[in-house]
Amino acid sequence: GIFKMFKLMPMLSSGCKMVALLGRHNSRALLADHATTVTLFGHRRGRVSLAIHEDTRAPPVFLIELPMLTSALHKEIASGVVKLALESDTRSARRRLVEEYVWAVFCNGRKAGYSIRRKDASDDERHVMRLLRGVSMGAGVLPAAPEKDGGVPAGPDGELTYVRARVERVVGSKDSEAFYMINPHEGGVGGDGGDDGSAPELSIFLVRMK
Repeated sequence: GIFKMFKLMPMLSSGCKMVALLGRHNSRALLADHATTVTLFGHRRGRVSLAIHEDTRAPPVFLIELPMLTSALHKEIASGVVKLALESDTRSARRRLVEEYVWAVFCNGRKAGYSIRRKDASDDERHVMRLLRGVSMGAGVLPAAPEKDGGVPAGPDGELTYVRARVERVVGSKDSEAFYMINPHEGGVGGDGGDDGSAPELSIFLVRMK
């Protein structure tokens, strides 16, 4: 699965190798097919951001910086399963669920804190979206944005890591949605097991509390 690919990141000595991979159009796994995707990314010693795309060539429909360090996410990925739950206590009859602003964030059952959904992407976030434009799934290291463009200097602290996965979007109601990672090998929801009932490696839940 994608998490196995992510664990190979130390083998990528620089972001240049990943950029070369992204440029190979003969890999079906890296071609966009307009499926919903989720992306988790951030500098190794910075906070991790979450983006949800309905089309990777368009701006994300949901973008938020999570109240957890990228290094903490890496530890959760090492466990093999990541479940992110975002809960909103605010309600508006005119807003879609993904348009709510304030969210309590839980990772694998533990509360991480609160975050506010971004209306506009930061320079670093726009840089990542440009590099991954048209990519439907993958994991690895990306080159940092140039300092002149507001990026963090390159180096151990400046490396940008990312995981992007195609997901099945399940709408429970106007107040709840779930996103389950699709197994890139089997084409179904789940981890390594596909149809054996194993949990997806990555699942994300958005809930508006009543």
